[in-house]
Amino acid sequence: MIKLKEKIGYGFGDAASSMFWKIFGMYSLFFYTDVFGITAKAAGTMFLVARLWDSFFDVFVGIKADRTKSRWGKYRPFLLWFAIPFAVMGMITFFAPDFGQTAKLIYAYVTYSLMMIVYSLINVPYASLLGAISADPTERNSLSSYRMSFAFIGSFVTFMLLQPMIDFFAKTFNPQSLENAKHAADATVSTSPVGWVMGVGAIGAICVVLFLLCFSWTKERVVQIESEKHVSIKQDLKNLFHNSPWWILVGTGLAALLFNAIRDSVAIYFFRDYVKMNYRVEATGWDMTTIYFLVGQAANLLGVMVAPSLSAKYGKKRTYMISILLAGIFSIGFYFIPNSIGLILTFQFIISMFAGYVLPLLWSMFADIVDHQELLTGRRATGLIFSSSSMSQKLGWALGSALGGWILALFNYVPNAAQQSSQTIFGEHIMISLIPSICCVLAFVGMLFYPLSDKKVKENAEMLNQKRGLSTVN
Repeated sequence: MIKLKEKIGYGFGDAASSMFWKIFGMYSLFFYTDVFGITAKAAGTMFLVARLWDSFFDVFVGIKADRTKSRWGKYRPFLLWFAIPFAVMGMITFFAPDFGQTAKLIYAYVTYSLMMIVYSLINVPYASLLGAISADPTERNSLSSYRMSFAFIGSFVTFMLLQPMIDFFAKTFNPQSLENAKHAADATVSTSPVGWVMGVGAIGAICVVLFLLCFSWTKERVVQIESEKHVSIKQDLKNLFHNSPWWILVGTGLAALLFNAIRDSVAIYFFRDYVKMNYRVEATGWDMTTIYFLVGQAANLLGVMVAPSLSAKYGKKRTYMISILLAGIFSIGFYFIPNSIGLILTFQFIISMFAGYVLPLLWSMFADIVDHQELLTGRRATGLIFSSSSMSQKLGWALGSALGGWILALFNYVPNAAQQSSQTIFGEHIMISLIPSICCVLAFVGMLFYPLSDKKVKENAEMLNQKRGLSTVN
């Protein structure tokens, strides 16, 4: 039985990861177009190139973590080693130098790519840690829910703090930049460069503390069954590529994350240009975009909390399929609702709640695949398999962010324009509604072919526990 403190400690790790990931997922396109100063098309292409490369780097990190030996285990040391570089690289990435366009592009490519590499070096081992803390599928499901709950709490904190901190640091260190930035009542987010780099730095400092607590409060327990003998990387990869459930989860995970990435990347533009009601709530300093994000995170958190009981009753696969399908149906409905803040926030809550059911199930199912792989090949390869989940996550966000930039460019988006064209506004509207719904359909269809039922997962865990000489799973 895993103690509550350890579950919370494990959750702290994804709270830290999510705090930065939400900045990159929801604000980076806006930052690069309206603060940093490059075109939407250039930003979209950069997202794709940098994250494609980094997605494959994830596999290298997973293989390296599986072969790491230390007094802290295989995966925990990475939390200790890369917590501070994670925060520092975030600040460097969100620094906007006064360069020419070519130099800006080079700086953006280099810093963004390095940030994604550091993210891999800490997040892939962190994800793999789930399979090393417990061999019990029920405990892993609980750990996964704690992980996702804290991930959404971390995102919630980012949405609450980032914009007020950007404004605070802009006012403190360069008041004129705040005056020059778009900080009128109808502004979406401040475009003050100094506010951005200092605001991201403050979030990064919180992340360092959370990663170190995750390192301190967790323990690796699950060990390899067979004697430690050298197995080639080539053989590990060959085994993985013959694992059909792995392919299905990577595909469905990619589609689900693409759904989130496209919706999130366009929200700022949608409220500013389509809704045209992006006023600030003076008591909080939040605009309507931030409130929209906060409503989504609250609904995500509710979904994560409910997911374990739903999956226990209906099974992981069925719960996943129904949830992603309903998210898609309500996304289609989002396109047809009137331009009303109340309805927009209501649909955002419903869509995000169903999306919240999906994410903890996805991570828990990757842990089940680790057991399946071990029974098939005798090799656990936890890091390699979880790195593939990180790969699908990054590919989803890469394609989503890239599509966001490309579609905006296709519909003739003009950065910092006082008024966007009707064509551009239409593009923003379908990006937050109809296009993401296609991703839900793809995820639903893919999951139809997933072969690991809850019964099969329990049988796998019992066989492995018998081989280890442990008690069977209840």
